[in-house]
Amino acid sequence: MNKELLEYSLNFNRRRFLSKMSLGIGSVALGSLLIPDLFGEKNPEEMLLAGLPHFAPKAKRIIYLFQNGAPSQLDLFDYKPKLQEMFGQDLPESIRNGQRLTGMTAGQKTFPLAGSIFNFNQHGKARTWMSEILPHTAKVVDELCVIKSMYTEAINHDPALTFLQTGAQVGNRPSMGSWLSYGLGSENKNLPAFCVLLSKGKGNGQGVYSKLWSNGFLDSVHQGVQFSSGDSPVLYLNNHESINKVDRRKMLDKLEQLNAETFNQSGDPEVNAKIQQYEMAYRMQTAVPDITDVSKEPDDIVKLYGPDCLIPGTFAANALLSRKLSENGVRFVQLYHQGWDTHGNLPNEMRGQCMDTDQASAALITDLKQRGLLDETLVIWGGEFGRTNYCQGDFSKENYGRDHHPRCFSIWMAGGGVKPGSYGETDEFGYNIIENPVHVNDFHATILHLMGLDHEQLTYKHLGRRYRLTDVGGKVVQGLIS
Repeated sequence: MNKELLEYSLNFNRRRFLSKMSLGIGSVALGSLLIPDLFGEKNPEEMLLAGLPHFAPKAKRIIYLFQNGAPSQLDLFDYKPKLQEMFGQDLPESIRNGQRLTGMTAGQKTFPLAGSIFNFNQHGKARTWMSEILPHTAKVVDELCVIKSMYTEAINHDPALTFLQTGAQVGNRPSMGSWLSYGLGSENKNLPAFCVLLSKGKGNGQGVYSKLWSNGFLDSVHQGVQFSSGDSPVLYLNNHESINKVDRRKMLDKLEQLNAETFNQSGDPEVNAKIQQYEMAYRMQTAVPDITDVSKEPDDIVKLYGPDCLIPGTFAANALLSRKLSENGVRFVQLYHQGWDTHGNLPNEMRGQCMDTDQASAALITDLKQRGLLDETLVIWGGEFGRTNYCQGDFSKENYGRDHHPRCFSIWMAGGGVKPGSYGETDEFGYNIIENPVHVNDFHATILHLMGLDHEQLTYKHLGRRYRLTDVGGKVVQGLIS
């Protein structure tokens, strides 16, 4: 043995060995704190993804206030004086340009233009146009990024709604919330990463269905958990009166042993998913009752959201609950509010829908901001497509309706790294996009980017193909990012 090797072997004593080992143990401990499930039983692909964004995110959580049925952008955000000047005149063929129509207006011989009967005013530093039926939203307009140039291919509700929620017009695809759960995991081990809340307004409603918050081909732990407005916010969560918490724990431990044996025999990853779901339900028994209890909210918060926030199942109550879920670490909170399908009686139905949603939507922005959470929470408001600039059916200035319009529609986003102001523009008829179009795939790519995820890297192999939320399209819209 040469002199240098002998000296090294003599110096590498027990104390030196333990000192070196402590560095490695410390790294392991730090990793387990940053990513609690890092050493759990997951498939290799998911282990590389969960809890690890591809780059520094601008947002940590999303609250999506989905307005089911397609609100009319022309009566809320996209002010078009030209339509008011030409009220009742036929839409020029050069503007429609042979666009596909739904079965509800395909038989119409004329397409009388219908300007909004609501007054519009400019608000905020950016002088953003806003309808008079959104007075509360107008007060927080400087926090909003109003996208006027969204578009989609789907012309009917179900494919359009499914497309916006899952990135595909067909079923059996993971929803946006499931993709985020898969890619980033949960911030709170006692709550799901993806929660769903439902409410219904006074207007004509389109249905919502569980495929919109489905995990698709992802593990079932990524499926959205629906909260109800009844005595039990999550179905089957509470123990039966004959079972106490100790007995429930013993039962779950025994069930886990049986499931583990089944997994060893079959290798089916869904068995492990079921084990995780049982454990999550057990932990939720403590967390959910406290979060869903709004009776302890101070008077100023109740006043901010409006008195409806104390009535379970209303939009206001769900908006408040979404804040409570989000601040407790729920990654994606999805609200669905039905009633925006205004094929007729639009003036009355729009007023009613805005009375249900305007104050609480603005309150959510204000509430998050005063708690220091808006910068890290992305709030989205909008429907599945837009509404036509011409009247559907019987024409009158007081009682017009609008058909589906996929060529352009408006949504708004706030917080979470978006740039306030207006983005995109439509022509003077509000029929075609003339500046900065944003396709649904682009919208999804941008949302994932704000959450620190590259939409082209967030994939899952299924039936021999790698799928993603944006399918084979999509680009990040840098003009929306601050």
